[in-house]
Amino acid sequence: MWVFVKLTTDNGISGIGEVYKVPFHPRTVALMIKDTCETYVIDQDPFQIERLWRSIYYGEGYESHDHHQHPDHTVAGILSAIEMACWDILGKALEQPTYNLLGGRYHEKLRSYTYLYPAPNDTSRKSPHTDPEAASKSAAAHVADGFTALKFDPLIDVMGAEDPREPPLERLDNATEVVRAVRETVGNKADILIGTHGQSTTSGTIRFAKRIEQFDPLWFEEPVPPENRDEMARVARMTSIPVASGERLATKFEFRELLEKQAAVILQMALGRVGGILEARKIAGMAEAYYAQIAPHLYCGPIEAAANIQVDTCSPNFLIQESIGMFDGFHGEILKKPIQWDDGYIIPPTEPGLGVELNENVVKQHLMSDT
Repeated sequence: MWVFVKLTTDNGISGIGEVYKVPFHPRTVALMIKDTCETYVIDQDPFQIERLWRSIYYGEGYESHDHHQHPDHTVAGILSAIEMACWDILGKALEQPTYNLLGGRYHEKLRSYTYLYPAPNDTSRKSPHTDPEAASKSAAAHVADGFTALKFDPLIDVMGAEDPREPPLERLDNATEVVRAVRETVGNKADILIGTHGQSTTSGTIRFAKRIEQFDPLWFEEPVPPENRDEMARVARMTSIPVASGERLATKFEFRELLEKQAAVILQMALGRVGGILEARKIAGMAEAYYAQIAPHLYCGPIEAAANIQVDTCSPNFLIQESIGMFDGFHGEILKKPIQWDDGYIIPPTEPGLGVELNENVVKQHLMSDT
């Protein structure tokens, strides 16, 4: 379910933002957005993004929510959508893409990666994340499409409410064979990204990392749950695989810990949760001082994707961008002009603001049902 926010100025300029994974029903989220906008946003100047951000984050002037000042996922998600909508308005008002307002176009194109999805010719219905043969077929198909980096979670079948847990030996054996199959299939044509979801204990993660170091992954993502940055740092010290993390964190304050504790060297902020475009740009700037890189997370709609692309384009320490396939299918249909993807790379737009426009006729055909 995608949740979009549309803001319109009194002179008719509209901007779009997207909320990522606020942990409530979408209709509840819509009411939260309405309440936040009525309290903090209506009649404000969209150019004053820093002031607006701090008003919402700190709960300034709202008696029943005064001074909450914490990277809460609900507030941060709604704030993110409002903030990126303001940047969209600013760019349109100034007739500039957002990245030109944040330092300019540093990258001419942006390398992208995809999750492993079942290969078109694979009728086995086995998961390419946990079945070596399915993983091999999927990897070959995606490389043929032009991707030079592939992500998968070979331990995904042990996720659950008991996490983190010690992976059973047979799971470790199978996961190792999945990674081996992908590496043998792609050779040096593509990077391997281990996209776990914090389901293992520190000790289990270290055991697994030592098994797969031979396959030279580009990163090990969320090797332990993200709330304990000390344990993530312990993993980072025990493996040669770079640690990536950040999709479940919000604001510069939580990313500061990742950097100071040397828990991750690849930061994966989700722009629909982290606090928006300027917050992500601040985090990217912080990361530069630690020689850390950014690889923004994306597993939602095309508006967050467009916001990611703006930050990627102007950030010297951009590494790679998660993409939803080639941004075709419904991700393309819901936009008037699809995000441009060419042979493994995203081409940054030159249009003003976020560089994309929702096709509202398509949106109306797919609104959430009242039943």
